[in-house]
Amino acid sequence: MNRIRNNIPPKTTTESLKIRLRFFLKRVRRLNGDPHYIATGLAIGVFVAVTPTIPFHTVIALALAIIFKGSKPAAVIGVWFSNPVTIPMFYIGSYKLGSLFLGNNMPFDPSFESITELMKVGFDVTISLMLGGIVLAIPPAVATYFGARSIFTKIQEKRIKRRARKKAKSNT
Repeated sequence: MNRIRNNIPPKTTTESLKIRLRFFLKRVRRLNGDPHYIATGLAIGVFVAVTPTIPFHTVIALALAIIFKGSKPAAVIGVWFSNPVTIPMFYIGSYKLGSLFLGNNMPFDPSFESITELMKVGFDVTISLMLGGIVLAIPPAVATYFGARSIFTKIQEKRIKRRARKKAKSNT
């Protein structure tokens, strides 16, 4: 039972941000595989988290992780980058950036709760949000990829050294 409880992220509304961050880092450190594989998955998750595709973040991240051969668990963890604090900033930024590219000047009310409600507000707003979300998602996804690849390379080097020391101790 304790093992199951350790694999469920704490609820944002009832748990502190510090506990959620500690849980997130613990899950990320436990990921196994090639640093490129893990970094690709995390970058995909972060990319999708920034786009205005709620409630489909996890499904989209998993599909992209399969297509781009990234870690599926890492992609799901990367989606957690999207949370009640960051979502309004992402949506407003996405709309403004998309409107800038498309020349839309329509007012934006980010009070919708899902992508289906978003589709009801109109094609121009939806296209602005999606285009802006994709453009806005590229920098954090690229930064996540390179940062995660570097971190996981170091983690794996430490694991290899630790195993070599243990093996040397057991052989003596």
